[in-house]
Amino acid sequence: MLRSLCVALLALVLVGCAQQPAKDDSLYRDLGEKPGINRIVEGMLLNVAGDQRIAHFFARVDIVGLRDKLVDKFCVIAGGPCVYTGDSLEEGHKGQNLSPSDFNALVENLQASMDSQGVSTPVQNRLLARLAALRGQVIEK
Repeated sequence: MLRSLCVALLALVLVGCAQQPAKDDSLYRDLGEKPGINRIVEGMLLNVAGDQRIAHFFARVDIVGLRDKLVDKFCVIAGGPCVYTGDSLEEGHKGQNLSPSDFNALVENLQASMDSQGVSTPVQNRLLARLAALRGQVIEK
C-alpha cells in the first residue's frame, strides 16, 4: 500500500514537472549569450564615461565590479542561466535621486552599445522592454 502511494506520488510530481513551460532563453541567445552581453555592457559603460549628463554618477564606482553585476543582471533579465547576487535595484540606487532624464541617458548609451555590436532593433527592443519594466525601481530613489 505504501509503495503504491509513493509510486503514485512520484508519478504526479513527474507529470507536474513535465508540464512546466520551458524557460525562454531566446533573448539571451539573440544577445550573444554571456560574451555578447559582456561586450554590450562594456560598451555601455565606455559610452557612459564620456557622457557628461551622467558620468558623475559613476565617478566613485568600482567599474569592474559594476560591469560584472550588470552582466549578470542583464543575463538574468534576458532569460540566461546566470545568477545575480548584487543589491536590489532599489538598494543600489538609494539616495541617488535619478531623474527620468538620467535613466533615459543610460538607455541611450546602452542602445549605442548594442548598435555598435550589431544587435538588431527587434532584439534591442525586447531587452529594452524588459528593462523599462524595472524603471520604477531606479528613478527617484
